[in-house]
Amino acid sequence: MPFIDRIDAGRKLARALARFKAQKPVVLALPRGGVPVAAEIATALDAPLDLILVRKIGTPFQPELAMGAVVDGPAPLTVRNEDVILANGVSEREFNEVRDRELAEIVRRRERYLGRRTRAETRGRTAIVVDDGIATGATTRAALQAVQARHPAMVVLAVPVAPTDVLAQLRSEADEVVCLEDHEDFGAIGYFYRNFDQVSDEEVIRLLAEHPAAPPAAAG
Repeated sequence: MPFIDRIDAGRKLARALARFKAQKPVVLALPRGGVPVAAEIATALDAPLDLILVRKIGTPFQPELAMGAVVDGPAPLTVRNEDVILANGVSEREFNEVRDRELAEIVRRRERYLGRRTRAETRGRTAIVVDDGIATGATTRAALQAVQARHPAMVVLAVPVAPTDVLAQLRSEADEVVCLEDHEDFGAIGYFYRNFDQVSDEEVIRLLAEHPAAPPAAAG
């Protein structure tokens, strides 16, 4: 297994991203699993840490199969996987019902994780989008599109591990992709970690408290 846990993956990924430190980037994590990885990167790059609240939209009878994803924002961004929707005979009503449930979860997470926390400014900056790995790519694609809409100077996708074919598809969504391990025979993200325990809400809140969304000078 290439990674002991998410902290180990974050430290290894931070070394691969060291060249971006001079650009004073902002690090954007996909919760919950991406937050411990991103926290290590934010520490190494002396960068602010913020979240991208994105949820997979799973098919009604197979929730792990992504038929799309939705991202938080003033006008929430929905990305649809039309091939999966058609292949599984999902109606527009069924799609919208699942999407609305995931939006409700996004609202819950926003209130619990962020509250009145200052959000990191991405306009004109290098934005490094981080997760603990990629499976189908649906949530990652939605997150990248949402970040692009915030007008950064550059978007970097940074993940420890991903399927080779999905990674190739995502290269068009980011200015640069940094991935430590990509495999044609993938399986699941957890296969590449010795410890892949679920990240709790409390851990996300703790890591956010330790990593402000703005450097102390800017916050002051």
